[in-house]
Amino acid sequence: MPIALSCGLVLLNEDGEVLLAHATETRHWDIPKGAPDPGETDRDAALRETREETGLVLDSHALIELGRFPYRRDKKLHLFATRMRRAEVALDTLTCTSMFNSYRTGRLIPEMDAYRWTAAEELPQYASQSLTRLFAQTLTLPSIDARLAESGL
Repeated sequence: MPIALSCGLVLLNEDGEVLLAHATETRHWDIPKGAPDPGETDRDAALRETREETGLVLDSHALIELGRFPYRRDKKLHLFATRMRRAEVALDTLTCTSMFNSYRTGRLIPEMDAYRWTAAEELPQYASQSLTRLFAQTLTLPSIDARLAESGL
């Protein structure tokens, strides 16, 4: 079975909370992530997915690379991180331009339809098991927060 790669961004605020987006027509919340386009670098894919899924346009120089991580049996994640202050991100103005056909109606709808800041202890009630496990066992939010602080972000 081939293993897919998804490139994503862990965006933390000053309180160490992660920005999650609600995946439309599911119960899951997720970080902005997706497959790189042909010829696109993983960093650029993470930035593009963030822009498409949230509307946030970020500078590639403001990212730190976290590395590649097993996510599911059929998928690995290549993750990057940055920090923005809560005041810089108006959740009600974030918007997703990446569309898909609704499972229910067939109409084109946004891939993401809501946004929230989420503390590490809240992840199990919002995120998928795979994302919750990654942030609990392999790449904790406090460790990402510390790496961002070390890099001056």
